[in-house]
Amino acid sequence: MKDQFDYDLFVIGAGSGGVRAARMAASKGKKVALAEERYLGGTCVNVGCVPKKLFVYASQFPEQFHSSQGFGWSQSSQPTFDWATLRDNKTTEIQRLNSIYESLIDNSGADLFDGRATVLGPNSVAVNGMTYSAKVILVATGGWPFIPDFPGCEHAISSNEMFFLDELPATAVVVGGGYIAVEFAGILNGLGVDTHLVYRGANLLKSFDREMSDKITAGMQEKGVKLHLNTQITSVEKEAGLFNVNTDRGETISSGLVLYATGRIANTSGLGLENTQIELRKDGSIPVDGHFCTTEPSVYALGDVIDRVQLTPVAIQEAMVLVDHLYGRGEAKIDYDNIPTAVFCQPEFGTVGLSEEAAIESYADIAVYTSDFKPMLQTLGGGNDRITMKLIVDKASDKVVGCHMVGEHAAEIIQGMGIAIKAGATKADFDATVGIHPSAAEEFVTMREPTR
Repeated sequence: MKDQFDYDLFVIGAGSGGVRAARMAASKGKKVALAEERYLGGTCVNVGCVPKKLFVYASQFPEQFHSSQGFGWSQSSQPTFDWATLRDNKTTEIQRLNSIYESLIDNSGADLFDGRATVLGPNSVAVNGMTYSAKVILVATGGWPFIPDFPGCEHAISSNEMFFLDELPATAVVVGGGYIAVEFAGILNGLGVDTHLVYRGANLLKSFDREMSDKITAGMQEKGVKLHLNTQITSVEKEAGLFNVNTDRGETISSGLVLYATGRIANTSGLGLENTQIELRKDGSIPVDGHFCTTEPSVYALGDVIDRVQLTPVAIQEAMVLVDHLYGRGEAKIDYDNIPTAVFCQPEFGTVGLSEEAAIESYADIAVYTSDFKPMLQTLGGGNDRITMKLIVDKASDKVVGCHMVGEHAAEIIQGMGIAIKAGATKADFDATVGIHPSAAEEFVTMREPTR
């Protein structure tokens, strides 16, 4: 007897969350389809975390070359940088990852469609001119860069295009104050580009701990990024192959590149969700309940498109929880509290738990422990980089409720701290832990007296 539906699950979007959901459902014997119109692996693999981190590595080499001299290394000639080599090697690596994703999907038994899928109804999807029925539809289409409308906006590029530039400009203007903006400002600056960062607000990374964002701001300026805070772009004009970027402060910056990193919006336009009961939020994101179900009972959504926590590991965890809900025991859960995260700006930033500002609002009495020091590499390396660490403690329970770090290896160190915070470690637990010496990380277990 023919099944009522062509597929048990039809996933739209082959990013990290969509691929994980498709593979897990297929492993449970479900008939699964997965459609992707652009590239396997989604934003993170193709135009996000992975290539961006490769670019960060590339941009750090000049400082490493400089530091090596204090350790006895010398170079007969000044190192030179070739943008095309980095760009093309990056593309080769991404293509390798694309192939891995394709193999994972094929080996799972899921059907992969290379094309744009649209929702025709609660149980119907169209792709490549064919219509398929599905018991459950999962929307995992992620986000898309947003560039506001202003005079000359057609001259601006988004982070998507940054990975494929024909050549590196001599001067660049980066617009925005979030993690994408500060990361690309650090990349461009490190690669030798005269870099201006323009932001309408007074503070970069405003959603993070203020003291730490101030440290990042100072560190970026120390490295040569030119900051224009409390400043808005009024227009961009093209002249003689360059762009004149005009601001509301009456200044004009001549630049070979204008990068807008002013946020991302849910990628739901033209998806056909109007053919269901789903009502999108004003920003285009999809509301879902605790089981990732939309207001259309047969349609689910997860990842950046639901605009909860826009992080790749979160989308993967959401996918695992969803598949367990649909086809497993229904015991898996996701906790959005105390998610470790990092900003690969320069200096690097890692954080888990509450900012000091949020902790003050959440707890009656807190203690704040801080440490600021020059890392060991710089003692002979001759650089000016510093490391700042911070612990926030609820005095009533002695629990560490926030842990933050600015400086080298912050992401690697905070990942370990994240386990401790998630497990409910107290300040006494930190104090009782023996440090690894000599390391920067040991400072987290040697801060005895509160700063305030």
